[in-house]
Amino acid sequence: MKIFKFGGASIKDAEGVKNVYHVLQKSGNKNQLVVISAMGKTTNSLEEVVAAYLKNGNFRAPLSVVKEYHQKIVSELFQNPTASVFDKIEAFFTDLENFLAHNKSTKYDFVYDQVVSYGELISTTVVSEFLKLSGLANNWLDARNLIKTDATYRDAQVNWEETQEEIPKKIKRDELNLTQGFIASDPNNFTTTLGREGSDYTAAIFAYCLNAESVTIWKDVPGVLNGDPRIFKKTQLLEQISYEEAIELAFYGASVIHPKTLQPLQRKEIPLYVKSFLNPEDPGTAVSRGQNIIPLIPCFIVKKNQVLISLSSLDFSFMVEENISEIFRIFHQYQIKVDLIQNSAISFSVCVDNKFNNLEKLIQHLKARYKVNFTTGVSLYTIRHFTDAAVKTLEKDKKVLLKQVAQNTVQLVTTE
Repeated sequence: MKIFKFGGASIKDAEGVKNVYHVLQKSGNKNQLVVISAMGKTTNSLEEVVAAYLKNGNFRAPLSVVKEYHQKIVSELFQNPTASVFDKIEAFFTDLENFLAHNKSTKYDFVYDQVVSYGELISTTVVSEFLKLSGLANNWLDARNLIKTDATYRDAQVNWEETQEEIPKKIKRDELNLTQGFIASDPNNFTTTLGREGSDYTAAIFAYCLNAESVTIWKDVPGVLNGDPRIFKKTQLLEQISYEEAIELAFYGASVIHPKTLQPLQRKEIPLYVKSFLNPEDPGTAVSRGQNIIPLIPCFIVKKNQVLISLSSLDFSFMVEENISEIFRIFHQYQIKVDLIQNSAISFSVCVDNKFNNLEKLIQHLKARYKVNFTTGVSLYTIRHFTDAAVKTLEKDKKVLLKQVAQNTVQLVTTE
């Protein structure tokens, strides 16, 4: 079996849905499972519904925006207003409004999963019905009946034993199957979501449980590039990346493939392809066992709006293991993610991500024990498989605050 995954950008409008049909026509559609995300920026819009609901209960205005967006796409795809898809979509919105009207929980993560999941349920229904209208029969499946997790809402952990039991029973191997990315359910059948890059992870879960031949993620780019084309000039396509290299790139912040997606594929050596849904015949990028990276060229990654923190002891004593252990405990307490570490005998520097806006509290805590200097708004650049020329090009017109060189990797903390 082959697993295909289409993200929100691929089905952001009626033309996108039609293009999915064309891709499936060209690429084959038997013995296949298609995993689909919410349409366009629907997840972001539903997050606004959750925020409004928990703030003051006035969720109807942001929800109407979501509803109108989907109704427009459905109207453009289905010329017959009596088509069953209109009733199915309306039923989903009715269910969602009923949940919001009767829910008693004020826990954000729980409410988030129950609400945001409708994005995938609606998108897959629209795509499934359009494929049927176009002559492509398919088996629509509710992923919540297939992927079972614990009750860690917004970052659920897969119950592999139960999931492995359910998936093969429900998939029709000789047909085209279609299901949702990102969503699952807990032991009480409440909806859960799988966290960052959840739809890619869904594809990997199905591939693992079905011993799939391959997974293909369809994107609006030619494949995996050696840098973000919005930031770096003259980016190149990477034809092949090993599982290990893809995990390394993701660790440093590249928007390649999340490690949790790669892990189940790596265990069974199932190849992953990243291809363009605009040019489906192009080869794209293969992530599989083999050479680290082809072609062997520098790969550029940047994380912006970071914070550089330098610590030293108040009495100029050595920074030993006990100090460093304490510092990391404090970072964990304030949900501060450390992206780079550099230490000497009497100082300890880190580049961190202040994602949860706890920097001020962290600094005050650290000042009780250490001399603290910090710089906000810095950028952390990483070059994998660096060359001297690549480093010089990156350093040009930047003030380098910290530089660290390892065997295959250079990291620079800079101000522009």
